[in-house]
This record gives sequence, structure tokens and C-alpha cells, in this order.
Amino acid sequence: MTHETVPAGEFELGTDGPSAILVGMDDSVTATRALAYAAGMARRQHARLIVIYVESSFGPVAATPGGAALMAAEATAHEEIAASLRERVENAGRELGITVTFVARHGDPFTEIKQVANETRADAIVVGASAKAGHKLVGSLAVRLVRQGKWPVTVVP
Repeated sequence: MTHETVPAGEFELGTDGPSAILVGMDDSVTATRALAYAAGMARRQHARLIVIYVESSFGPVAATPGGAALMAAEATAHEEIAASLRERVENAGRELGITVTFVARHGDPFTEIKQVANETRADAIVVGASAKAGHKLVGSLAVRLVRQGKWPVTVVP
């Protein structure tokens, strides 16, 4: 097995097990399972856990009649869901004795997860399997992350 030398001061992903694990979170059953799996892995590996919740944007909806009100309601709902998830995640972190960082973002989940993974120097990504039928045809978030080829990606059913 060959080992490429990394220039001094440069970050190398996953060389000795994960030190930072990023998990995608929403209010789905598979995301809850992914969180539990990632938290257990973080505890066993003595890694920090970064939990990201991404609310997809409506985009052109704002330009439609009533769009501004819909966007305001959506922003309020996003904040409430994020606050609830943050509380659950922080409580779980305290119970397990692991370091947890919660990040809430708006936008495309794939883009935001990639960005946060780069910002936090995540060594691994854990996501829940998509239950949406269309994802079997066009590709899920997990498939897109795997195709990126930068991180090990674990998909939890």
C-alpha cells in the first residue's frame, strides 16, 4: 500500500479514522437513524459531530402573488424546526459525552452539505436514505455525495 505525502499544513481526509463526522438531519425517520448512527460512531472514534439541517429554498416563489408571505411563513417554520432539532442534538451530545456542532442553512442540501463539510474539515458524511420514489431515477443526495468522491459517505436506511 502506498501512502502519498501531504504537504506540511495541508489537511488530509480520513487518514486515521474520522475526527469530524458530518450528518445530514431533518425530521425524517431515516435522518433520525443517521443521527443515531453518526453519534455512536463519533463516540466510539472520539470524533466531533457536526449536524446540518438544510431547508430547501422556494426560489421563484417570492415573485408570485402572496410569495413574500409564503416565504415569511417558511422562514418561521424553518427556524422552529431548526430550534427543535438543535435541542435534540445538543441533548444527545451531552448524554453521549461527544462534542456536537449544529448548523442550520437555507439552500440546496447537496451544495450546503458540501460547503459545511469543507468548512469543518469533515472526514466522513452520514445521511439517511431517501424515501422519495423519484430519487431512484434521478439520484439521491447520498448518490450525489458519493459521486463527489471526496468523503466516505454512509447511507443509513
